[in-house]
Amino acid sequence: MDAIEVVRQLETRMQARDWDGVAELVSPDAVIEWPRTGERFSGTSYVAMNRGYPDGWSIRVREIVGGDDRVASDLEVTQEGVDGVFVATGFWTVRDGRVVAAREYWSGPTLDEAPAWRTPYQLGDDGP
Repeated sequence: MDAIEVVRQLETRMQARDWDGVAELVSPDAVIEWPRTGERFSGTSYVAMNRGYPDGWSIRVREIVGGDDRVASDLEVTQEGVDGVFVATGFWTVRDGRVVAAREYWSGPTLDEAPAWRTPYQLGDDGP
């Protein structure tokens, strides 16, 4: 399986809550970072944390691009009881069919909001 397919399968298995299948794709000693919150997980703890995450979420893969052993992913995630969509951009390193490192940046309705002072600079339906 090439690196893009590994990450695609990772997201497919996460959506299916196939945690044993996810563990097959993530090296136990991988390092997965979430810089926004300052969290770091080993591959084993990343799988366990996702397994323990409260249910009610759904992943939609918008895009996965890359080559060789480096892949970038763009996801939308909805969560029951939360208005809006979370987005995640991930940068994955894959070797021998397994994730060995990743950095994911998360944003969403309960994570951050654009400050009012930037409103005049945003694109509207008719441009800035």
